[in-house]
Amino acid sequence: MVLAHHDGIKLFRSSLPYINAHQGKTFVLMFGGEAIEHPNFPNIIHDIALLNSLGVRVVVVHGARPQIDQRVALRNIDGRFEGGVRITDKQTLECVKDAAGSVRSQVEALLTMGLPNSPMHGSQIRVCSGNLVVAKPMGVRNGIDFENTGLVRRIDTTGINDHLNDGSIVLLSPMGYSSTGEVFNLSHEDVATQAAIALKADKLIVFSNFDGIFHREGRLLRTIERPQLEQLMMAGDITTEDTVLSALTTSVAAGVPRAHCISYEKDGALLQELFTRDGTGSLVMEHHYEQLRAATIDDVGGILKL
Repeated sequence: MVLAHHDGIKLFRSSLPYINAHQGKTFVLMFGGEAIEHPNFPNIIHDIALLNSLGVRVVVVHGARPQIDQRVALRNIDGRFEGGVRITDKQTLECVKDAAGSVRSQVEALLTMGLPNSPMHGSQIRVCSGNLVVAKPMGVRNGIDFENTGLVRRIDTTGINDHLNDGSIVLLSPMGYSSTGEVFNLSHEDVATQAAIALKADKLIVFSNFDGIFHREGRLLRTIERPQLEQLMMAGDITTEDTVLSALTTSVAAGVPRAHCISYEKDGALLQELFTRDGTGSLVMEHHYEQLRAATIDDVGGILKL
């Protein structure tokens, strides 16, 4: 019992530098509809709430593909895909709106309630969402009209930053709206990537059904530079989902300093990745940060410890 108590104190002390470093930073967190249906999802939500209470500016982007599929099947609608992209006709769009609205309400409810056994019991957390993503139609490609399937045209950074400055968590759904009042079905990967880029986020954190980015030989790549990762992807040497890899590489190439891939099945993966030295998943960056440089006066304390 004493040992466990001592380990807890030691862990808390070792996490303090990370708590200070992350305070005031903007993190975009992305997870698909599969994560929402996993038993570990309430734990993820509690950890997101904890980040918010530690002063991290949190933007959450959720998907809803399995939930949309369920509603399409219930209504006996023929789901149509082209190149892995859903063709969203008027009937399917109603399923998209229903599914996205239901998932958003579920996430908001989990963030709002104070479970007696939850780490965030008694905390007051505001969750904000709305027409913060401006969309455009995907249009006609190779003779196929994608109808109400769209792409991100613009992220309302002013609106999102206003909510973040107020201490709120911003929740973005895989839907966007045009200036003519149309609703478009978007991929949550596109929303998360474009939000991270537009907000100049410090991190994009992607939840996957893998523990991170794996080499086809089964080795977890804990830290990898983007150019090297893209080379491995082109060679077919990576087993992690293509949509996850695309979000990671696109965001880092556009200037997001750090992109993480962690598991939505592992309890505490988010906190372990952010507040421990070794982390738990994979970190993608443009160039490795452990590079030689001239020492400054600020380095003296660390040098003396060595």
